[in-house]
Amino acid sequence: MGWMAEETGLDKRSANHVPLTPLSGLRRAAHVFAGEMAVVYGTHRKTYAEYYDRCTRLASALASMGVKPGDVVATILPNLPAHAEAHFGVPACGAVLNAINTRLDLGTVAYIFDHGGAKVALVDSQFIELAEQACAAMEGEPPLLIEVPDDQAGHPASGRHTTYEQMLGNARHDFEWIMPADEWESLALNYTSGTTGRPKGVVYHHRGAYLNAMGQVISWGMVLRPRYLTIVPLFHCNGWCHTWMMPMVGGTIICCRDITAPAIFDAIADEGATHFGGAPIVLNMLVNAPEAERRSFDHTVEVFTAGAPPAPTTLARIEPMGFHVTQVYGLTEVYGPATECTWGPHLDHLQGDARAAIKARQGVAMPFMEHITVVDSSMAQVPMDGRAEGEIVMRGNGVMKGYYKNPQATEEAFAGGYFHSGDIAVQHADGYMQIRDRAKDVIISGGENISSVEVEGVLMDHPDVLLAAVVAKPDEKWGEVPCAFVELKPDATADEADLIAFARKTLAGFKTPKRVVFGDLPKTSTGKIQKFELRQRAAEA
Repeated sequence: MGWMAEETGLDKRSANHVPLTPLSGLRRAAHVFAGEMAVVYGTHRKTYAEYYDRCTRLASALASMGVKPGDVVATILPNLPAHAEAHFGVPACGAVLNAINTRLDLGTVAYIFDHGGAKVALVDSQFIELAEQACAAMEGEPPLLIEVPDDQAGHPASGRHTTYEQMLGNARHDFEWIMPADEWESLALNYTSGTTGRPKGVVYHHRGAYLNAMGQVISWGMVLRPRYLTIVPLFHCNGWCHTWMMPMVGGTIICCRDITAPAIFDAIADEGATHFGGAPIVLNMLVNAPEAERRSFDHTVEVFTAGAPPAPTTLARIEPMGFHVTQVYGLTEVYGPATECTWGPHLDHLQGDARAAIKARQGVAMPFMEHITVVDSSMAQVPMDGRAEGEIVMRGNGVMKGYYKNPQATEEAFAGGYFHSGDIAVQHADGYMQIRDRAKDVIISGGENISSVEVEGVLMDHPDVLLAAVVAKPDEKWGEVPCAFVELKPDATADEADLIAFARKTLAGFKTPKRVVFGDLPKTSTGKIQKFELRQRAAEA
C-alpha cells in the first residue's frame, strides 16, 4: 500500500503543519498562565498577560520604525526584563535578534553593528556611550539607538535618546505577531567570542531554538512553574535558550544584573529560585563565598553547568550546600547545551570524589540532537575505552544554520556531514564523552600530549587554590611545557614550589607545571578563562 500524498491525500495542511517556533510558547502562556508571574526584577513584576502585552508593543514599535521581516535588531543589555522581552518582541515583528556581549570593546561592537546590519539597537544606559562611539566608528549606516535605563541599579537615562518605556508607551497593544512561514527562518544572530580574528556570526533558526528549549525541559526533569534565575548572559547563546523555555512550563524569570554570590543566594532565599545555569566559575564562587555572603534555604536548587569542564573538587563541595548539579556541554553553534551527563540508578551508589568524577563528564546527546560522538581525523568512531582521543562532532536539529556571510567557514564546520566542535575528548564504554581539551589547548611537550584540563583539576584540589588555568609555555628543549596561572583564596600561603610539589604527587613528571604564576585570571563575561591571553603571558613568564 502506498503512502505518498498523491495516493492518499495525506499532505501538509494548515491544520497539521505549523512551523515550530519558541514564539508559540509565550502566546500560549499568555492565556494558560495569564495571571501568574512571568518576570521579576526588584520592583518590576509582570504577569504572563503583561509580559505578552509588553512583547507585543515592542514588536509594534519596531515595525513602526520601519523594521521589516528579516531585518536585524541588536541589543547591548544585561539580564534585564527588556532583554527577555526582546527575545520575543523582536522576532514577533519578523526581525532577527542580535544580542551583543556587553563586555566587548568598541572596535568589535562597531564590527558587529556593520557585519550584522542592525537597524535598531536596544542599549542599557551603562553602555549607551559605547554604542554611540561604535556607531560613529562604523563604515555603514548606524542603527537607531533606543536607551534602556535601569534606575534600580543606578543607571538613569542619558537624555540623548528615546527610552524603551517611551517607545512601548506609544505602541499598539493589538499588533498581530508575524509568525515564521518556515521554521528554517532565521531567529537570532549570535557572534562567537572571537579569540583570534573577527568573531563569526552564528545564525539560529526557529526550529532549532524551539526544540532546544523543549528538549532541555526533559533533560532538566523540569516540572511546571519553575523559578529560573538568569545567570547565563542572554547575549550568550540567547541564555542557552532558557528564556524561550520558561513560557512552555509557566516559569518565572528572575533577572539578575550583577552575578555575585550575595545576589545568587538572595535570589534563592528571597525569590525562591529553583533553577539556574552557569559556568563552573559561578559554582566556585558559591563554594568559596564567606559565611557573611550566604543565605540559608530549604529547597534543592537544580543547576546546569557548562562552559568549561568543572573540577571534580568543586562539584563535590557544592552539592552538600543544597545544589544538584548536572554537567552539560555545547557551543554557540548548537544553541548552548547539546549534551548532558545523564544520571541513572546504576550510579546512585557513588559518593564523594567518585560521584564528582562521573558528574564531570560531558555525557551523551540531549533528546533534540540526532547524534553526538567522538571521531578520529578520518571521521571514524574512536574506541569507547576512555583512552582513545578524538574530536566531538554533532548532527541534529539543534545545530546552527551556518555562519553569517561566511560560506567557507560554514563548509569547514560541517565537513563530513557533522558539525565539528574543535573539542578533544574520549568516550567511555557507556558512551559518555569526557573532554580532554580544546584542540588548541592541548600541550605537546616532547611529543607527549598533555591535557590542560587534567592538570587544572589536580591544582584545583589544593586547599589554597581558588581557580587555576594551564596553558603551553614555549620551551627550547621540549617545545612547550605546562604553565599554570592560579588565583589563591584569601589568606592562602601556598607558593610556586608548594603547588608544583602538590601536582607532582598525582601527575607524571612531564605533566607537572614547570612555572606557576599568581594573580587574577582574565575571564569573559560568561566566566570562561581567556586562555589566548594567558598563552601570551606564558610566553613572557
